[in-house]
Amino acid sequence: MQNNPTPLRRDLTTTSAISIVIGTVIGTGIFLKSASMTQLLGSASWVILAWIAAGLLSIAGTLTYAELAAMMPESGGPYVYLRTAYGKLPAFVFGWKELLATKGAGNAAVAVAIAIFLSSLIPFRLVWAQHTFHMFGEQINWQFGTQQLEAIAFIVILSAINCISVSAGGRFQTLVTGLKLLGIAFLIVGAFFFARGASWAHFQSHLAGAGSPGIAAFGAAMIAAMWAYSGWGDLPIAGGEVRSPGKTIPFGLIAGILVVMAIYVVANIAYVYVLPLADLATSSSTAFPNAAPVAARVAQAFLGIGGAAFLSLLFVVSALGTLNGGILTGSRVPFAMAGDRLLPEPLAQVNPQTRTPVTSIIVLAVWACIVALSGTFDQITTLIIFVDVLLDFFGAASIFILRRTMVGAERPFRTPLYPLVPIAYVATLGWLVFNTIATSPAEAFGGLAIIVVGLPVYLYYRSKEVRGTSPNAAQQP
Repeated sequence: MQNNPTPLRRDLTTTSAISIVIGTVIGTGIFLKSASMTQLLGSASWVILAWIAAGLLSIAGTLTYAELAAMMPESGGPYVYLRTAYGKLPAFVFGWKELLATKGAGNAAVAVAIAIFLSSLIPFRLVWAQHTFHMFGEQINWQFGTQQLEAIAFIVILSAINCISVSAGGRFQTLVTGLKLLGIAFLIVGAFFFARGASWAHFQSHLAGAGSPGIAAFGAAMIAAMWAYSGWGDLPIAGGEVRSPGKTIPFGLIAGILVVMAIYVVANIAYVYVLPLADLATSSSTAFPNAAPVAARVAQAFLGIGGAAFLSLLFVVSALGTLNGGILTGSRVPFAMAGDRLLPEPLAQVNPQTRTPVTSIIVLAVWACIVALSGTFDQITTLIIFVDVLLDFFGAASIFILRRTMVGAERPFRTPLYPLVPIAYVATLGWLVFNTIATSPAEAFGGLAIIVVGLPVYLYYRSKEVRGTSPNAAQQP
């Protein structure tokens, strides 16, 4: 990796680390996913058990990555682990996917979601242009109006904050995470103490015709819950800017995911306490797209007509934390790739005044703005689900390789119950990979297409490096 004359500054504190985990993980899933899970499982107890199971799996993942992140606390996180264990090509595939889809398109999707949530609070909307495209059998409804401008504004403002300093991005993350937790606490307290029609008898009911769910149904419900738990891996990506990383990263990962799991389980108990199971199952989901979200129905039970507005505001705050975390950590992946001469050199430069990778942040922001304008972000993010799980499988499995090849390396944190914990995590990810290929082949091959598109870029920079004429060759040690 090239030597940078201006290194990144380790300004992320323990509080910032925990806030990145909690703020990035808790997005909108906790407010929406319980409906589809209830449809799959048919009873409240099974739904709560699925949330607990997905939480335990996430804990296994954080314990696995905590060892890797503490041992190699560098910007890029899984990119670094893949590079060390398998070489540059798998690492490039991960980084390319992060830049193009997970963070680029993902940040765009979150920004547009924020604009959508605002529509119930600020109903003023204008559409200046719109058109319907038909591509690969899909109908894409493109439009340009105030909603797109709002999404771009959120991306630009939060990117500017993260350009100022990593501590500024960390402080903003702590702020919105605190507000998010206060909002969720208000929702839970209101549900338990002030909601109309609440009853513990709801836990005894079952959907009509529902029996004990099979393994396939429980697995599908777990996948839905795991989507709501995703995002804790963003902290290791910012590992190069965490203070005392050997202690802070493991503590931030474990403490953060434990808090998230507790919130998810308690929130779902509150949902069932307030809503009859039939109302829970018929809330907003693919089967009932025009229904109110689960959390909105709970809020309305004690706030009345103001419940929808409250939930919309909570949505906005929650999504702001997810977007800020995506910008803060997502820009560190192309930064690390450029340091390995796999992307243009300017992406690896650190601004000497702010000590942040400003160019990398700007490039990520520009791409996210383009995707937000394109209106195709839903299609793009759907395609990368398979490759996300696939690369997470190899990233977590690298712990087995690095235990053998880096025997003498300092390990400030060691995964407890090794190898059982990482085996359980990796085996479950492997099952998800094969399950996706079997049940969603279009998404699987679409995700692989993301890899194929990046291969010419990889081959170009590797060939230049081999010939000694890399665009970044002047920086070679």
